[in-house]
This record gives sequence, structure tokens and C-alpha cells, in this order.
Amino acid sequence: MIRVGIGGWTYEPWRGAFYPAGLRQADELAHASRELTSIEINGTFYRTQTPASFRKWAQETPDDFVFAIKGPRYATNRGRLGEALPAIERFAASGLAELGSKLGPISWQFAPTKKFEPEDFEAFLTLLPPSVDGLRLRHAVEVRHDSFKDPAFVALARRYSVAIVYADHGTYPAIADVTADFVYARLMGCVEDEPTGYAPGALAAWAKRFEVWAEGGEPTDLPRLTSSGASANGRDCFVYFISGAKVRAPAAAKALMAQLRAPSVQP
Repeated sequence: MIRVGIGGWTYEPWRGAFYPAGLRQADELAHASRELTSIEINGTFYRTQTPASFRKWAQETPDDFVFAIKGPRYATNRGRLGEALPAIERFAASGLAELGSKLGPISWQFAPTKKFEPEDFEAFLTLLPPSVDGLRLRHAVEVRHDSFKDPAFVALARRYSVAIVYADHGTYPAIADVTADFVYARLMGCVEDEPTGYAPGALAAWAKRFEVWAEGGEPTDLPRLTSSGASANGRDCFVYFISGAKVRAPAAAKALMAQLRAPSVQP
């Protein structure tokens, strides 16, 4: 399954552009979740949510919809990552299980100033819970310092079956090595003068890459630090249009979905 979505669902410029004029703000999640196949919840990065909130989000979305969730900054924005256990436990107990089958991967985002220190980073990976209330958890890490462009980092992620978020961004490191049984990408290059955020040719190229990933392969045109991690099994893929010209993110997501539904995808 290749799931395509956006970050969050509350953004005023989307009203009248993505959301129909006159749509109640309370109905925006219901609308977005029927246009797209996933949404990355960003609010969890800034504050602890409640079980009631997760339950409400699950109730408002279709049965086959999936949320990705950002882990809290209180766990990742610290000098010693090995001391993050209380923040991780508080997050895991905040009501994630209320999403049930709609609980997708958890993404842990690190500050651009956070450098790769192998022992420190491994200490963090050992703290990530494999499940919550019987639901399997899948974890991804988004790193933003060039020191992570190190094969040792890829090896660590593979050892713990944690995905490395592929960031399509002008300054963040782009690491396309597959290290888990799923792929997580954040495409942050939308531009406002392009109606679909990315040009059609660029979206076609991304569609082809996701098809390759989903089939168990690895795109040959993205930077890797290690040898191929190709798999005989297929992979779930999650891609979110984030940042850049955010007003174009929903259009970009819908355009990529259309490319993926096309009988033949050409880069």
C-alpha cells in the first residue's frame, strides 16, 4: 500500500482551495480523510494529546485510513537521548491505541543541530516501544544534520528495524537507504506558482520511485550510503507533502495519487 497525505488538516489557506467554501472547520478532517489516504499528525510533536482526541479522530475517518504520528519534541530535543524514556512512555500512554487499525508509523524528528553520536543515538533506539496495548508500533527517524550521512547510522537503523525518513528538502540530508519493512518520505519542495506543488514530471518521477519501493526494490536515482536493501517482499510506503508552499500540499498529494493510479507511470 502506498499512502499519500499531508501534515495536519487545519490550515486556513486550504479553506476555499482544498476545503469547499462553507465547510465547517469541525468537518475538515472528515473531508481530508476521504480525499487522501493518510495524514501525519503534527500536533503530537508540540503537546500531549488525550485518548478522547485519538478516539474522535478515528471515528471521523474511513475504515481504511491511516494516521502517521510525530513523536514529542520533549523526547528528541535533548542533549542525552538515552534519558528520553519518561517522555516516550508518556507519549505511548497518551491514547495511541485508540486509533486501532488506523495507527500508522511514528516519526521522531530531530533538530538540525542534533549531531550523530552512535552510542547516544542507539540509546534512544533501544527506548522505542515495539507495541502499545497489543498494537505493533513502527518507528521512523527524521534527522536533519549532515553528520548522519554515515553508514554507521544506516546500520543502526537496520539493526532496530527503524525507517529513515527520506526528506526532499534543500538543506536536510537525503538518505534513501531502506532500513525497515516500510518507507517514509516527506516531500518539502512545493512551490506556489505550480498548481500541483510539484511539476507533473517531478510527481511522475516520485510515483515511479514509490512503486519501486512498494515492490521491494530501491530507486537508483536517490542517494544511498550503503548497498541495496532490496527485499523479496513488498513494502508499505507513506509519503507526506509538508512545508514549502503549504497551500499546495493537498493538490500535490492528490496529483501524486492520480499518478499512482495511472496504468503506466513514467519518470
